[in-house]
Amino acid sequence: MLLIKNGYMIDPKSGRDGKYDILTKEDRILQIGKGLTAPGGRCRVIDAEGLLVAPGLVDVHVHFREPGFTHKEDIATGAAAAAKGGFTSVVLMANTRPPVDNRETLEQVLARGRETGIHVYSCANVTLGMGGKELTPMKELAEAGAVGFTDDGVALSDASLVRKAMEVSAALDVPISFHEEDPALIGESGINRGEASKRLGISGAPREAETVMVERDLLLALETGASVNIQHVSAAETVELVRRAKAKGTNIHAEATPHHFTLTEKAVEQYGSLAKMNPPLRTEEDRMEIIRGLVDGTLDLIATDHAPHTAEEKGRPITEAPSGIIGLETALSLGITELVDKGYLTMCQLLRLMSTNPAALYHLDAGYLEEGGPADLILIDTYGEAVPGDYASKSSNSPFTGWNLKGRVVRTIAGGKEVYTAKKKG
Repeated sequence: MLLIKNGYMIDPKSGRDGKYDILTKEDRILQIGKGLTAPGGRCRVIDAEGLLVAPGLVDVHVHFREPGFTHKEDIATGAAAAAKGGFTSVVLMANTRPPVDNRETLEQVLARGRETGIHVYSCANVTLGMGGKELTPMKELAEAGAVGFTDDGVALSDASLVRKAMEVSAALDVPISFHEEDPALIGESGINRGEASKRLGISGAPREAETVMVERDLLLALETGASVNIQHVSAAETVELVRRAKAKGTNIHAEATPHHFTLTEKAVEQYGSLAKMNPPLRTEEDRMEIIRGLVDGTLDLIATDHAPHTAEEKGRPITEAPSGIIGLETALSLGITELVDKGYLTMCQLLRLMSTNPAALYHLDAGYLEEGGPADLILIDTYGEAVPGDYASKSSNSPFTGWNLKGRVVRTIAGGKEVYTAKKKG
């Protein structure tokens, strides 16, 4: 048993907040109240005075690179990075080698996830081999434990195939997520077609590559009733398309990443390939519209798109370096620093975007604090300094290394067990 005393609790699902003690037994919350004592004195007590107690965060968009690319990350190190960042549940993307387009690979990934201290779920692919030609056995994969479907990393060009995939996912009541970039419109991926690309002398990726596919898939989502997630939104026009679609249907969802609500295309000139990602960082106007989308609920998820790469890979010329950055260990601090501290969101709203909402989309028992609920929670020093570095991830490809951020995860508890404890300062 574990007793957390004297903390300030926020539960975004119920809106409940205040000073409460929380008693856990095994993997569930046994009691929430004031002045709780250890039953018979037989449990560990954690004093959370001065700390915020919140549900464990949920990230529905991470790449742990296993199988096939474990020199970048593996499920064990990815889970360690998640725990350090306050995430107790994660959903893996399926663009591995081999891809998660078959039952055997899915079961191997889930088995490896069960060896970690956090809850590791996985999507399966929409198409076989991520080839965009033939659907995977989606029903079989859902029955085997896939919590969603995506070909994240590549766009699906065949509209009729997308419609069919949405129809199947709707029948299974499983979300389907889309990476929206039309490759036919892209010169060099990872960098916005704009002022920065001009100065770098490359053609870059235009915003239309995203918006044309988003418009198509939102129309198909409304037609089929599928629960659709538009991944890593980067353009202001996309925010508006999602806003209009959500006014017509309740199953439309969309993600914002911390890097897209924090940085612009100018970061590519400062950080080089460390600021290269798909879809790319765009303009200040796009960044602010993404924040407005988070504020008004158009964008209802914050997801990291945690994408580890080696230093050697990121050290290549910018047109040859892979896209993507790590994000699990910086996401909460960026949310507090860029959204809460600047007055755009309350802490409760931020936590809802990072725990309750993503858990609900994927039907996960996570993202809330209540008696009988999961003993997945984090203790946060909301005023504490966080300087990214010394990563638990195998990789360190982040433009945020060395930044002075606010908000530090002190402890992460998953399934009633402490899976991360911050080192004491000094």
